[in-house]
Amino acid sequence: MSRIWWCFGLTGTLLIAAGLTLSRSSAAFDPRPAATALFPSVMPVSAPPTVKPTSPAVAGILPNEGSFAPPLPTGKVAVAGGPVSLHYSFDGGVRRPITDTSGAHELLPLGQNGGELRLVPQGSGFAVAYPRRCTLARDRDCPRAILQGLRDDSLNPGTRPMEYGASVLMTRSDLADGANVVQKGYSVGGGSQYKLQVDHLLGHPSCVIAGQRHWIYRAEPWIDVADGRWHDLTCSRTSDRLAITVDGVERAWVRVPPGLSIANPEPLRVGGKGPAKGNDQFAGEIDDVFVSIN
Repeated sequence: MSRIWWCFGLTGTLLIAAGLTLSRSSAAFDPRPAATALFPSVMPVSAPPTVKPTSPAVAGILPNEGSFAPPLPTGKVAVAGGPVSLHYSFDGGVRRPITDTSGAHELLPLGQNGGELRLVPQGSGFAVAYPRRCTLARDRDCPRAILQGLRDDSLNPGTRPMEYGASVLMTRSDLADGANVVQKGYSVGGGSQYKLQVDHLLGHPSCVIAGQRHWIYRAEPWIDVADGRWHDLTCSRTSDRLAITVDGVERAWVRVPPGLSIANPEPLRVGGKGPAKGNDQFAGEIDDVFVSIN
């Protein structure tokens, strides 16, 4: 299996439009025994209630939520006590808070350097559009933006089975060394993580989980999703395996230790690992983000 160290950063300012903005992470591999692969390869590596809108849902720019990410409460980290399911359709428009379809688990737009998130038409509703891929010489000058929730330990699966994922639309110009789609937690610093990303210039989606021992497990198929079309990506963790499904077909999987536990105080993030530089910023559009435990 492989080991990865992910660098990360947080903090920021933000803007949201008939769309929105986010970020991502980088890795360094440490090869270990190969894992089983399906089509054709697998690579292991290591809310408060909302106000109902008084006018029709529309796309548009949301007001700035502030310069910094909200502080995380301290205390012992808990895990989900039972089944949990949330789904973000983003169809409420910009005239209401960004919550899941039950009206809870609010996400806040955070960013830096003028990064904007836009809500753009998708089907009968909306999707979140992130800033275009930055081509500036210095990463620290690039516009960045993400969606971030509050601390919610009910989204920690522990050792429970879970599924998480999203629908994405990307083109060749959106690709970079790292583009994080959905994540909770980090893989270094004694924490743990589950993550969906589209890494590198080949446009490969991959599912990642990590426990507190810094081993990172990744299921990555040899398939390109940066083709200008929508693709449904699902990560599934059972007792001893992590698999990725693309458009309803399982494409790759890797074995994981049955006792690997995912529990961290970090919030759910969509589009990057934070609004600061080196955030593995996503570029493109994201819709139908979901997390289901048990």
